[in-house]
Amino acid sequence: MQAELEQLLIIQDRQQKIRQIQTEIKNLPLQRQSLDAQLAASAAALGAIKHKAQHLEMDRKTLELDAGTRRESINRLKTQQYETRKNDEFRAMANEIERYEKEIQAIEDQELELMDQAEKVKLEVAAEDKKASGTRESIARQVADLEEKGKTLEGRLNELMAERTKLGENIDEDLLGKFERLFASKGDAAIVALEHEVCTGCHMKVTTQTAHRVKNGKEIVGCEQCGRILYAA
Repeated sequence: MQAELEQLLIIQDRQQKIRQIQTEIKNLPLQRQSLDAQLAASAAALGAIKHKAQHLEMDRKTLELDAGTRRESINRLKTQQYETRKNDEFRAMANEIERYEKEIQAIEDQELELMDQAEKVKLEVAAEDKKASGTRESIARQVADLEEKGKTLEGRLNELMAERTKLGENIDEDLLGKFERLFASKGDAAIVALEHEVCTGCHMKVTTQTAHRVKNGKEIVGCEQCGRILYAA
């Protein structure tokens, strides 16, 4: 195999690694966004259960005020009963007092139910808070790992690009340009093996003459179908 072709294969290896690392670096922000979304979802879940607890407490306090208002009404009616001398007014006030007492009983029943719900939600809040805390710690570690990974990848990328540039210095400019155009257009490899007269890039069979030229190894030969540079496997 020609020395230049061997050099191009080494360059291609570095180029493929460069592309892989560039893809990994490009995906880092997406991974960070995914972690941020998980963190936001965890915070939202905790916020929702806390809001539910607050809502139950507000409802309980409303019922407490309603009961208090009726007790005040009962006290006022009882005072008026002592002051009135009319039996019909006294009975009417007694009926009102009885109605308020039944309403208070119903309110207190609702209060007990809300208090029971609040106790259950309190346990849910504690569990969700613990879960959210674990999520925050886990994501903080993953974010730190991503940042460290980014630095490592950038360092490795710089090394490979410097090596790739140095390797290209000894290659014919036209040949290197052809290689770079092929690598950019094919997206995987510009130089591929010829196996049993079949290009492993496009998997098409080449002519016998082309196969002979490749095996001879005296010139740079391209696949008639895809244009990739061929070498004998």
